[in-house]
Amino acid sequence: MNLRIRRQCLLGLMAGMMMGVFGSVAMAQPADPAYGVWKLNLAKSKYSPGPAPKEATVTVEAAGPGRKVTVKAVGGDGTTLNWGYSGNFDGKDIRVTGDNPDADVVILKRLSPSTTRSTWKKGDKRTLVNGISVSADGKTLTVAQQGVNAKGQTVKNTQVFDKQ
Repeated sequence: MNLRIRRQCLLGLMAGMMMGVFGSVAMAQPADPAYGVWKLNLAKSKYSPGPAPKEATVTVEAAGPGRKVTVKAVGGDGTTLNWGYSGNFDGKDIRVTGDNPDADVVILKRLSPSTTRSTWKKGDKRTLVNGISVSADGKTLTVAQQGVNAKGQTVKNTQVFDKQ
């Protein structure tokens, strides 16, 4: 075999190996288990203080290394709430868009593959902290929420969402 053919074979073999290595790394990173559409299960949720919302749907999508979250809800008083954010798990402030009464900024932190923490702020003041976890079977998303809302009320909620 001449030198040129050997070199081409060697380069082809190396390129194939590199594609295999990088492809397997990309495939080894599982999708965020929170991705999907989640509907609030009022029967399993607890709100203090009330009233509980009448309904809520949360959509979680991929956004680079982070996520995009869209919330559509009807409050206990009948007001419609639509808000969301898009950002990474890098501890930096992420602007909340829409009409979230308790926050204009959120900070995300990943604690494990199925657990995250979101810290909410209104102005420069921390309001709520959410511990968010997805069940092992991927069918339930639970939000343990505590802090002080924008009205100054102490909040301790457990919100349970079912995957749609």
